[in-house]
Amino acid sequence: MATNPHRYAAAEIAAIDRVMRERRDIRHFVPGALPEGLLARLIEAAQHAPSVGYMQPWRFVRIASPTTREALRQIVDAERAATAAAMPTRSAEFLKLKVEGIREAAAVLVVALMPEREAHVFGRRTLPEMDLASVACAIQNMWLLARAEGIGLGWVSFFDPQAVSALLAMPPGARPVAILCLGPVAEFPPAPLLETLGWGQRLAQDEVLFEDRWKVGAGGTPTTY
Repeated sequence: MATNPHRYAAAEIAAIDRVMRERRDIRHFVPGALPEGLLARLIEAAQHAPSVGYMQPWRFVRIASPTTREALRQIVDAERAATAAAMPTRSAEFLKLKVEGIREAAAVLVVALMPEREAHVFGRRTLPEMDLASVACAIQNMWLLARAEGIGLGWVSFFDPQAVSALLAMPPGARPVAILCLGPVAEFPPAPLLETLGWGQRLAQDEVLFEDRWKVGAGGTPTTY
């Protein structure tokens, strides 16, 4: 059998597989700074993500001011309350969850879609949301590198985009899509926290992979609330 010259070594493949499986959405951090130079490497990893039409729609705002960080946390807290109200059967249980680590994290970044995206039609004419998909790829790159470095990363999506845009003086058309909390952790949970706490479970492969056409009877992922 011919050897594939493009294939990585077995140990390298195993490392990639491990970091994907052990990545976690982190909410609990311990005191400490990010290793020197890591933030720049994380941004560089994001910049190596695929992007539709090579538009590179991601922009990052590092939150250095304690005042701005606290204002951001208050915006998140308001949405947390609104989300709880939208799931009445488990609202009390939801409110016990820690959904952000803005105060404790060593670094906080807001990730946004750039303004003036309408000019980019390459790959987006019928699927304009591909700009958001590109940003998600960039965040995943950051997440995997952070995990490999033993640093936690949590993606916070509990916020009103207009409130965050106003807080950070974003130009018209720019759209915040993520708050990233980064920092040292005491541990990486062996399984996703929401799975452990009964908010969902990983779907089997035959529930997400179909052949030639949509599987008869296959619907969406059920909720637990």
